Amino acid sequence: MFRPLPLFIGLRYTRAKRRNHFISFISLISMLGITLGIVALIVVLSVMNGFHTEIRERILSMASHATLSGPDGSLEDWRELLERVRQHDHVVGAAPFVEIQAMLAHGGNVNGAVLRGIVPSDEDQVADLRRDMVSGSVEDLTDGSFNIILGQELAMVLGVGPGDRVTVVTPQLTASPIGIMPRLKAFTVSGLFSVGMGDFDNGAAFVSLEDGAKLLRLGDAVTGIRLKLDDMFRAPELSRQIALDLGGLYRVSDWTQSYRNFFQALHIEKRMMTIILFLIVAVAAFNIVSTLVMVVTDKRADIAVLRTLGASPRRIMAIFMVQGTTIGFVGTLLGAVGGVLLALNVESIVGSIERLFNVHFLDPSVYYISTLPSDPRLGDILFICGGAFVMSVLATLYPAWRAARTDPAEALRYE
Repeated sequence: MFRPLPLFIGLRYTRAKRRNHFISFISLISMLGITLGIVALIVVLSVMNGFHTEIRERILSMASHATLSGPDGSLEDWRELLERVRQHDHVVGAAPFVEIQAMLAHGGNVNGAVLRGIVPSDEDQVADLRRDMVSGSVEDLTDGSFNIILGQELAMVLGVGPGDRVTVVTPQLTASPIGIMPRLKAFTVSGLFSVGMGDFDNGAAFVSLEDGAKLLRLGDAVTGIRLKLDDMFRAPELSRQIALDLGGLYRVSDWTQSYRNFFQALHIEKRMMTIILFLIVAVAAFNIVSTLVMVVTDKRADIAVLRTLGASPRRIMAIFMVQGTTIGFVGTLLGAVGGVLLALNVESIVGSIERLFNVHFLDPSVYYISTLPSDPRLGDILFICGGAFVMSVLATLYPAWRAARTDPAEALRYE
């Protein structure tokens, strides 16, 4: 059977002989280093992807993909506009809303919150408030009832529960016999919700659309319309297109603008973690350099014989590149398989360890996410494996070049 000479000899050199077990041991360490580095990269990036996805879903369960509002902060003709928006090709759902920055007070407890007036049946199209209810029902937010739904942590800060009354203080001023006073209105707590995000659980409350409009003295107007799009990752592009299709007279914002700094921080964190963990693979690749340098030194006589038999420097170089590339390929393959298997089962593995040793890696009383969600992505896996393999190939160049420059006469002088 015909075998290319560099491939045949290079593969033979990867197998140990009695007198060079140490070199084979270093080769094994290099291979395991690449394997462990890739496993660590795949698992860590998969867990980070899972965290990012979980956080994004929790945020978007309350925040809309995009928001449409008037140039002066209110919409008068919102009913007609709502029907036009719902007919747009990329709009999945739309709901009117009224938004108020307010203070909530009960007894001596006071806390700020974003008070949002909604229509429960329409809100289901753009958010998952009904799913996040802990007690009570969204249907209790009827016009004129002056019921209010609070975040669970906000209710704890105020010291209230369902059936209690809270006082809502708005920035709108009212003239009274004793002077100018902020507007005050008492609401009855009809329910509690929990999203698992402090920004909402400790800083959001919901009332009916009409009750919210009365607080703001908007009359029949609303603050804006919240949109759910068919592709949330194209929200900036689609929201601008919707505004242009409606005549360009409306202001638009999307979730990437509202939470830009937060998601940018997550993106930078993932990038820096990737760079740090790639150093593990880089160290293993440098081990390949040291391994091949020792092999070249050990095989100087063999190289000289091959050169005298007519092997070109290019073939000599290819022999040692094959050996180093084999180490990198096997390590990359094992790392990819092990990393994917571990990433797919990391949640159950961590759960088993917690039950076995009676510990909690993510204490539910401290962290909102008490499990390790994992989301292995093909793009990340290909990038990691490709980068590791390229580093392994590059690590073979210098030792292979040194082998190709071996002088046969000098190498055989003392043989």
